[in-house]
Amino acid sequence: MIQGVIIKPLKKSVDERGWLAELFREDELGEIPRPAMSYISLTLPGVTRGPHEHVHQTDYFCFLGPSNFKLVLWDNRRDSPTYGEKQVFFFGEDNPALAVVPPGVVHGYRNVGVVPGLVINFPDKLYRGPGRREEVDEIRHEDHPDSPFKMD
Repeated sequence: MIQGVIIKPLKKSVDERGWLAELFREDELGEIPRPAMSYISLTLPGVTRGPHEHVHQTDYFCFLGPSNFKLVLWDNRRDSPTYGEKQVFFFGEDNPALAVVPPGVVHGYRNVGVVPGLVINFPDKLYRGPGRREEVDEIRHEDHPDSPFKMD
């Protein structure tokens, strides 16, 4: 396991109305940075987001469905004992999970299902800072064709 990455299965409580899932609880995540905002994204089948990394931001990705996603992580932190390691996960409707991705861990995900899929994120930093006045905290490896970070 890449150091600092947390993977937590999410349990769907199902009843006649549908389902409910707790996405995170402060009493279960330990001493890690707390979310500062949240957003939801819809990704079409076959579409990839990333790979990219953050210098300061920790992401809290929730993969619940619909659809399923391939999540790929690379430890790009030279001072980490797991530097250079790569991990691949499959999360979503068939395997709901929370993935906490710390700064310096390159990450990308692809919708591997046949329907549009939702991902919820609770990053610990505001996008572009307070009032959206700062630079985006992102190194976009997907913009470089010679990047060593490939989803396949």
